[in-house]
Amino acid sequence: MSQIMSRRDLEFLLFEWLDTEALFERKHFAEHSRDVVEDLLRLAERVATDHFAPHNRAADLAEPRFDGTLVELIPEVEPALRAFADAGFLAAPLSHEAGGLQLPSSVFGACMAWFQAANVGTSGYALLTLANANLLTVHASPELVERFVEPMTTGRFFGTMALSEPDAGSNLADITTRAEPQADGTYRLFGRKMWISAGDHEMGENIVHLVLARTPDAPLGTRGISLFLVPKYLVAEDGSVGERNDVVLAGINHKMGFRGTVNTAPVFGDGAFTPGGRPGAVGHLVGTENRGLPAMFTMMNEARIGVGLVATALGYTGYLKSLAYARERLQGRPVGASPDSPQVPLVEHPDVRRMLLAQKSYAEGALALNLYCSRLVDDIASLDDPTAVAEAEKLLGILTPVAKSWPSQWCLAANDLAIQVLGGAGYTRDHDVEQHYRDNRLNPIHEGTHGIQGMDLLGRKVLMDAGAGLAVLVGRMHATARRAEATGDPAGVAYAEQLSAYADRLVEVTGAIGGLGDQRSMLADATAYLEATGHLVVAWLWLEQWLVAAGKDSTFHDGKRAATRYFFARELPKTGPLLDLLAAGDRTTLDLDPDVL
Repeated sequence: MSQIMSRRDLEFLLFEWLDTEALFERKHFAEHSRDVVEDLLRLAERVATDHFAPHNRAADLAEPRFDGTLVELIPEVEPALRAFADAGFLAAPLSHEAGGLQLPSSVFGACMAWFQAANVGTSGYALLTLANANLLTVHASPELVERFVEPMTTGRFFGTMALSEPDAGSNLADITTRAEPQADGTYRLFGRKMWISAGDHEMGENIVHLVLARTPDAPLGTRGISLFLVPKYLVAEDGSVGERNDVVLAGINHKMGFRGTVNTAPVFGDGAFTPGGRPGAVGHLVGTENRGLPAMFTMMNEARIGVGLVATALGYTGYLKSLAYARERLQGRPVGASPDSPQVPLVEHPDVRRMLLAQKSYAEGALALNLYCSRLVDDIASLDDPTAVAEAEKLLGILTPVAKSWPSQWCLAANDLAIQVLGGAGYTRDHDVEQHYRDNRLNPIHEGTHGIQGMDLLGRKVLMDAGAGLAVLVGRMHATARRAEATGDPAGVAYAEQLSAYADRLVEVTGAIGGLGDQRSMLADATAYLEATGHLVVAWLWLEQWLVAAGKDSTFHDGKRAATRYFFARELPKTGPLLDLLAAGDRTTLDLDPDVL
């Protein structure tokens, strides 16, 4: 049995729950079939197992090095990414027009889970390149798409997203990188960026940076941000790679985990190189001036779901490894057993089973959340009914911050439990689980911190939408509850009542928050709102899985029932105190004098 990812769970989610085969009846995905999907999943498993997993530890121990000029990675990274590209995965999710396979997002997410669980550092280069290429196909001119996207889909070029700056961080309204228009239609960029993953290396022929910057006289704040394509090497109209652009590194950042993906501080336009005989990084405008942030959100939203899947994959592989250890490691005896009786495997102890079942509920629940969101992406792309598309868009909007943050919080908790299951062994570098924890600790931070996701959920997706998205979400929860009640199974009836009660309580509390009047008060505890909503959403998706497992007699389906029971008994009730806190309108943090901290 693989300790990277569960092929059986992926098949359950795609074919028993999400009815992926129904997608192939729609024109947009008509060329695909279940056989194609199963072949791709097997291919992903094989490439991840053979080319990604073997150097996961090596990439952590020998993190990228910067000698002041070049970034050096361990030699195994580039062949692994070449195998990924040769297998067609860099082109798989893109449209036919962009040279892709137009694979459903849900199917591609299931494939990516293998790579992210096997080696999150190496898969990071592929994830960023895919997101970059997808943004360009949506927002760039046909000429830029032709010149830059095809080389990315074949693995010749790699991609990044360059948003944050040393003095701006997550607050993009304060970025100062400037872009000066040129007579030939290009721009020259000058500025510094920070925390840019995959920002420089020697793999492939080129690196395509997507950079946020301001043009002269641009409005203040986010309304004055534009988006530019800035290659490491200039690319001629015929596609040939030319001279070095004015992009260099000030240095690299040394991370707690996720070390295999180099993290950089790039400098644009410092004059280290002089393309065309003068300083300034040559860039091409993507879309229109002052509309860079909406365009970048195409990539950021995709990346947020991707980050959630990364967190899930790390939690999942940690769970599988701790489960295997607990089944093999002999230690202790059952309570009341004779001292001279044989020791039993760790899994025989109830508290160890508690930790394993918690991990299972987090990892499998998060995977269901990620693939459900990806299925909404597929519905938006393929449904003919505008009303159904609009509903899917509302639901995806409200679930995106949850899909990023819930796995980042709770699959990290799963990694913590995996260490605990192994005991002292788990705290050593001789076992993978400590690395998975360190790798996963990044995910509550990047692509928008946990707190930012809470403000996005409550402030933008719920309150600014007058609750329309929340109404769609709660409506689907109630529909699931009705189906569970209709089974007549006492467990299903109890789950339905519990889910409906918490869903109604969320709506009630949301109304109270919306009545506070000022935005500062409404958003003070947005993180608590995010966490309460996240647990409720995952409980709903566990009930969905319980319904699919009903009447199916196998150890696998029994596991789904056990995890549902655990989540409703021990996890969903955690939502109550969070909702009570929100309803009380507690002002502790609002009224606090920072000097007392």
